[in-house]
Amino acid sequence: MIRKLLVANRGEIAVRAFRAAYELGITGVAVYAHEDRFSLHRQKADEAYEIGEHGHPVRAYLDIEGIVDTALRVGADAVYPGYGFLSESPELAEACERNGITFVGPSSRVLRLAGNKIEAVAAARRAGLPVLRSVTPEPGEELAAADEVGFPLFVKAAAGGGGRGLRRVERREDLAVAAETARREAESAFGDPTVFLEQAVDRPRHIEVQVLADATGETVHLRERDCSVQRRHQKVVEIAPAPGLDPAIVERLCDDAVKFAREIGYVNAGTVEFLVDASGRHVFIEMNPRIQVEHTVTEEVTGVDLVQSQLRVAGGETLADLGVRQEDVTVSGYAVQCRITTEDPANGFRPDTGKISAYRSPGGAGVRLDTGTTHAGAVVTPHFDSLLVKLTCRGRTFEDAVRRARRAVAEFRIRGVATNIPFLQAVLDEPDFREGGVTTSYIADHPELLTARSSGDRATRIVRYLADVTVNKPYGDAPTDLDPAVKLPPLGREPLPEGSRDRLLALGPKAFAEALRAQQALAVTDTTFRDAHQSLLATRVRTYDLVKAAPHLARMTPQLLSLEAWGGATYDVALRFLGESPWDRLAAIREAAPNLCIQMLLRGRNTVGYTPYPDSVARAFVTEAANTGVDIFRVFDALNDVERMRPAIEAVLQTHALVEGTLCYTGDLSSPGERLYTLDYYLRLAEELVESGVHILCIKDMAGLLRAPAARTLVAALRERFDLPVHLHTHDTAGGQLATYLAAVEAGVDAVDGAAAPLSGTTSQPALQAIVAHTDFTERATGLDLDALTAMEPYWEAVRRLYAPFEMGLPSPTGRVYRHEIPGGQLSNLRQQAVALGLGDRFEEIERLYEAADRILGRPVKVTPSSKVVGDLALHLVAAGADPDDFAEHPERYDLPDSVVGFLNGELGDPPGGWPEPFRTRALEGRRQPVAPRTLLSSDEEKALAGPEVRSTLDWLLFPGPTKDYRESCAAYGDLSVLPTGPFLYGLHAGREVSFDLEPGVRVLAGLEAVGDIDEAGVRQVICTVNGQLRTLSVRDKSVVSDAPPVERADPDDPGHVAAPFGGSVTLRVAKGDRIAAGDVVATIEAMKMEAAITASTAGTVTRLAVPETSQVQAGDLLLVIV
Repeated sequence: MIRKLLVANRGEIAVRAFRAAYELGITGVAVYAHEDRFSLHRQKADEAYEIGEHGHPVRAYLDIEGIVDTALRVGADAVYPGYGFLSESPELAEACERNGITFVGPSSRVLRLAGNKIEAVAAARRAGLPVLRSVTPEPGEELAAADEVGFPLFVKAAAGGGGRGLRRVERREDLAVAAETARREAESAFGDPTVFLEQAVDRPRHIEVQVLADATGETVHLRERDCSVQRRHQKVVEIAPAPGLDPAIVERLCDDAVKFAREIGYVNAGTVEFLVDASGRHVFIEMNPRIQVEHTVTEEVTGVDLVQSQLRVAGGETLADLGVRQEDVTVSGYAVQCRITTEDPANGFRPDTGKISAYRSPGGAGVRLDTGTTHAGAVVTPHFDSLLVKLTCRGRTFEDAVRRARRAVAEFRIRGVATNIPFLQAVLDEPDFREGGVTTSYIADHPELLTARSSGDRATRIVRYLADVTVNKPYGDAPTDLDPAVKLPPLGREPLPEGSRDRLLALGPKAFAEALRAQQALAVTDTTFRDAHQSLLATRVRTYDLVKAAPHLARMTPQLLSLEAWGGATYDVALRFLGESPWDRLAAIREAAPNLCIQMLLRGRNTVGYTPYPDSVARAFVTEAANTGVDIFRVFDALNDVERMRPAIEAVLQTHALVEGTLCYTGDLSSPGERLYTLDYYLRLAEELVESGVHILCIKDMAGLLRAPAARTLVAALRERFDLPVHLHTHDTAGGQLATYLAAVEAGVDAVDGAAAPLSGTTSQPALQAIVAHTDFTERATGLDLDALTAMEPYWEAVRRLYAPFEMGLPSPTGRVYRHEIPGGQLSNLRQQAVALGLGDRFEEIERLYEAADRILGRPVKVTPSSKVVGDLALHLVAAGADPDDFAEHPERYDLPDSVVGFLNGELGDPPGGWPEPFRTRALEGRRQPVAPRTLLSSDEEKALAGPEVRSTLDWLLFPGPTKDYRESCAAYGDLSVLPTGPFLYGLHAGREVSFDLEPGVRVLAGLEAVGDIDEAGVRQVICTVNGQLRTLSVRDKSVVSDAPPVERADPDDPGHVAAPFGGSVTLRVAKGDRIAAGDVVATIEAMKMEAAITASTAGTVTRLAVPETSQVQAGDLLLVIV
């Protein structure tokens, strides 16, 4: 009888042993490495003792002398090895025997035989069991030996187990590398590099039989387990009994297992493993002389406690004493075990490490959990196996057991580390698995299982973002605690009134435009959703705040012609700064205001970008935008070149939508001195637009230069010459554009643009409220309800306060715009650029040189991107202290911004007034020519534009950098658009709860408990709550410089950067200066029972080693650079 048991293991199996010992009245003793001092198995034991050296945790559990000395010192009379580590070590068994300690397991002789797969196969032959062809070659003789076995074959470690030192080889040319890797892994794991070659069975089932034997020779089997669902030859899901297996085959397997155990004189619990092919023939492959990870399923269906049985047999009891007789062994129902591991199936089951930030486990009838150290705050290191918890579910039938497992897996919540839970969910849902009888190639045959589901963890990722903002405060402290939504007026439940979109869909674009021209009422477009905040708040207003307002406008202002809500800079900013998909924004606004036309600003061939793109891009963009929700496309070209607008115009004409052809207004056509931008110029331009097929003519006054007399003249002329409606857009930079609108109304303008009063004026548009008030009770009354518009003012006021850090700094109107002609949005941006360049106090000088730059460049039309050219030149001249007259005379003496060189090269087209000569020739002489815009797409890109990934393809083509930023944000934080804007910009605050919905009916409540002090690495621990449960997140404080050396990360877009595929111990195999071919092994990495080769994806020379020859790394760390 064992009285005091030392468990020479850790984690789940150690906890399992202590539970069995407690039930038997045995005192349990734990040993633990320093790195395991917080582990559960230490706490579960009656006594616990630290062993080994700091920094070598694995070595501690392999230290036979230290373990036996500890057992002797504390008075333990038995040692339990569990599985892994020393569980199959004959040396440990012998050391125990020499010191009078009971080893819970078979004798050292049997361990040595079973542990050597070559000897085990020989014993199986003696016992009459069918075996596979195999041979044991000397190093370097594998190819010759392989001819005796044939391909495919396995290279196997003779002393191996658990999938280590095991490689499947399909082709002769792959054998040498596989053998070398297997030998290296075997020597590292088992201290024995011997490998043998063994015949591979095609698509077998992996069936193992549990045996139990006592010292009298009595041996029984406890039926079979199906372990066919494997990755890297390690089991993932196990089932008892094997579903769908012929009872006759089961009987033969069980008989052979008992025969083998008796042949080798086996005592204690062990497992005999077989492969069964499609015809039902079976072959012996090995015996595991220890408890198996999957012993739980056998316990659940037979009722036999295997660990207790091990202890009692080792203590001298017989199977009869245990009440275990073969004739009494019966199976009741089915059991399924799922191993929950910290592995990422989508990345080759890459093991993950880190701190578990949240843990919630399942429960209920028929659910069993066997855990090690798995709780919130536990740290998963690369030193040990990736197993977190074993889930075993029992059911009356196999189908019942699977259903219960599906439910239990779904109840898990493990955050902070990647897990294989999504993969397990996909397996348990997969029809072939649920029918039973899958083979060892199951995962390979169903690759979709690896990516069928993405890990949830949505709440934690978003809270991680909030924690980062809380620590680093990128926008300072919140200017207000007020949630703007509380300022929204009540939303009625009456049916949605008819709006402009309803009329457009009923009439079609041509008839809609005709009706617009015929109506007396002045039509109005609301720019609050796009141009207003682009001009005042750097385009930062988020979808969250726009979608809150949209349903109110749909009900309260159905008379609007449109909501201008997309295009311009919104696309770029959404990707670059807001972590939002611009397409999702468009779809959300469309859904929130289904009765109103949505309008966008389209930069001709540039679409929403800053350079021209192939026509196919414009066609694909327009088609997708119209399908997603755009009803009115305002198409313009920066230099008023209709040919550059034509591809977009023609694309719109193929959709349901209206197209506005735009006359970008500049100069002053009323001035007697105006020689370029005259009335005739604009009429000729309008004529070209009408001939192109546009539905509406738009006057786009970007800088607010259109005076009232000029508006009266231009609008009247356009309406007299053409039958199309005229839509007027302006910016109120000088403060007088309401007068311009009234003059245009008198001249018959059909529609104007305005913004909600709190977001109007200066560089934005005139206020909607003023437009409505000044036309009410006239024949041109808009039909809009002034009270409805003013009811929305408190909301927009609160929204603007929330975005205070993005105020663009134009405190009042400025009449200087009539001289420098800077567009409204650019005027605000230039002020910010000037501050960033240290020129904030010299802005009047920038304005003066902008005027000079405009003159030098030939007075081009100034709107994105041509306005940027003029602005870049102005800033450059100010920074260089250049005299504009000298620059105009001798441009070759000065450096030029790339945008100016591109403009002078004709990238944006030809300016209306022609090229300024000889300035242009002198400026370009000897310059490096910028890369010309693309005129053609690759066949793959054209195909992608026509496929289901058109949106992501357009994102990448138009804005590759911001798209990369957006994708990285999504990968790190998920969908940030669900966050309220206050927390998004300013983070969490103690005592304030933040709520956000991941999807309808799934609400997350988050809060802040505390922010810790900075550690030596510059990291703070942020303690948050998520739905009432504590989450501790590590956040780098970017305001401090860490004393720790920086870790260099690989650039995933640079093929010359070789990165660590997962966290672990890496060993470099190359030196600086080595020539490398693509596919060469440059390093190896080992973690959690897996060794992998790291290969070069490109050929070249190793120019730099970023880590020492052997070091611990994390996934994504840069290892070396190949050029």
